[in-house]
Amino acid sequence: QVQLVESGGGLVQAGGSLRLSCAASGIIFSIRTVSWHRQARGKQREWVARITSGGSTNYADSVKGRFTISRDNAKNTVYLQMNSLKFEDTAVYYCNIAVAGTPYWGQGTQVTVSS
Repeated sequence: QVQLVESGGGLVQAGGSLRLSCAASGIIFSIRTVSWHRQARGKQREWVARITSGGSTNYADSVKGRFTISRDNAKNTVYLQMNSLKFEDTAVYYCNIAVAGTPYWGQGTQVTVSS
């Protein structure tokens, strides 16, 4: 079965950095597009970034130039490097993979940015 496990969240001051990880199992990871999403308290979940099997990347305007998504297929892991963090980046961050049209989500990792 597909499992996604996020890690790397925490408390950081505004302007700081964090690197999130998403470890996948139960799938042929290298052929999958992986995306990061986030959900702030009281708000809808929003898409943050995606990386294709070929390494192409896309970012939401709100994080472009500050966040970098990457992948290590040997480790079945996708990373989200977050720099110049802002208070409004505070949220639970989730990774997502779709397999045969079915979306799979991890349990999320909390990122809290203090102003």
